[in-house]
Amino acid sequence: MTKVKICGITRWADAKLAVDLGAALLGFVFWENSPRYVTPSSVRAITSRLPENITRVGVFVNTPLREIEPIVEHAQLSAIQVYGDDAVPVSSRYEVIRAVGVQGEETIKNIDLIPKAITVLLDGHDPVKVGGTGRVFDWAVAAAVAKSRRIFLAGGLNAENVREAVRRVNPYGIDVSSGVERVPGEKEPTALRSFFREALA
Repeated sequence: MTKVKICGITRWADAKLAVDLGAALLGFVFWENSPRYVTPSSVRAITSRLPENITRVGVFVNTPLREIEPIVEHAQLSAIQVYGDDAVPVSSRYEVIRAVGVQGEETIKNIDLIPKAITVLLDGHDPVKVGGTGRVFDWAVAAAVAKSRRIFLAGGLNAENVREAVRRVNPYGIDVSSGVERVPGEKEPTALRSFFREALA
């Protein structure tokens, strides 16, 4: 069964609905330039109420590990998702997800340099917005990577295309943010329900 990660969570009601619908992971964005930015304390208020089996992912952009670790502790996270050029070591304390903006088949060579112990999240490339852009990329690239390692597929997924995306890519997990929102950071219940219905079909 493909795991579903709902990213850009800012509200308890959205987190609870996502979990009730079948989300295995929830993502919280700690990049201040994002419209989905949240503070460690506001995230802790959510994560402290989540079931133990839900993976709580902190999303970081070009953030040194020494700055990430205290946020992980305070916000009660169990994994980190990192964008940027800084290498993040494999940690025995929490899972590391390395986000990569796909720019064609050349991206595959770069992904091969990432240790296999690190899960890769493939997203549409955007040097300014970084993630959560709603931009679909060439799924053939993702399908090629998914044959040899564990990946999350992101980038423009919604209820209309997620079933086809899962069929074509066969990823370990899928990640959605803007595809289930009314405005950035606020999930739309009907869109969430439709997305899970298709994603878990």
